[in-house]
Amino acid sequence: MNTRPTRTARTARPAPARRRPARPVRLGPRSVTALALVSLVGLFAFCWPLFADAGSAVTSHAGDAPWLFAALLPLLVAVVVATIADCGMDAKAVAMLGVLAAVGAALRPLGAGTAGLEPMFFLMVLSGRVLGPGFGFVLGAVTMFASALLTGGVGPWMPFQMLSMGWFTMGAGLLPGPWLRGRGELLMLSAYGFVAAFAYGTIMNLQGWVLLQGLSSGISFQPGAPLHENLVRFLAYVAATSLGWDLGRAVLTVVLTLTVGGTLLKALRRATRRANFEAQVTFEGPGTPSPGEPPHRTYVTYDAE
Repeated sequence: MNTRPTRTARTARPAPARRRPARPVRLGPRSVTALALVSLVGLFAFCWPLFADAGSAVTSHAGDAPWLFAALLPLLVAVVVATIADCGMDAKAVAMLGVLAAVGAALRPLGAGTAGLEPMFFLMVLSGRVLGPGFGFVLGAVTMFASALLTGGVGPWMPFQMLSMGWFTMGAGLLPGPWLRGRGELLMLSAYGFVAAFAYGTIMNLQGWVLLQGLSSGISFQPGAPLHENLVRFLAYVAATSLGWDLGRAVLTVVLTLTVGGTLLKALRRATRRANFEAQVTFEGPGTPSPGEPPHRTYVTYDAE
């Protein structure tokens, strides 16, 4: 008679859920509406002098800033509220925005005024990639506002800088390949940062250019002139005044992204997971284990979809 003990079958326990890489915070319908509204307001604020009549008394941005700033603040709040409502986030997300804005504002004075070397731009690229376009837009605008207060750079250009930096950071959140990681992601972010640094400078030039009327027939703004003629003058103005400055900003953004970007991206993604950005809790296994069976575990699956 076989007296060998038989092996008792054990209930298989579920394997721990694999932690999925955090993706940028997606845009919901309310977030898209809020971003579209603030972008339309910004485009109108930048471009309306190009279409104003020559006899108009308001053909510059000199008096725009107070009105644009008054419209921009509630629209930024609307973007935050819409993103939170669409994604179910809490106050931790807003707190993280505040921390990143403070860091970006502290970085700006380190290089501002020296050949366009502004290290805050690379932080905005990486933050926009992690936080997504909605929070990225708000982060860029709030960071520029905080840095203006910190450096004393408050003036009629400030709300235009807020809009431009918001678009700059939002663009990083709209980049394709949300699951792309490693060297490929850094190269994509570097290419975006290089091009977007020139785009930021060009947009800001449009704000200052319309104030310079009659200085030179070749590059100054001519109120009431045909649009194509003013655009030619504007491109000549950009080439003559800011390409060198924008190049310094673009090169520094690429260098910082390739050297420290990987480490910072990991830190930002870890922070978003700990802040429970769209974390979904999944409970697996029966509630009560059988006698003699070890307790079942509870697993948390992080999903930023």
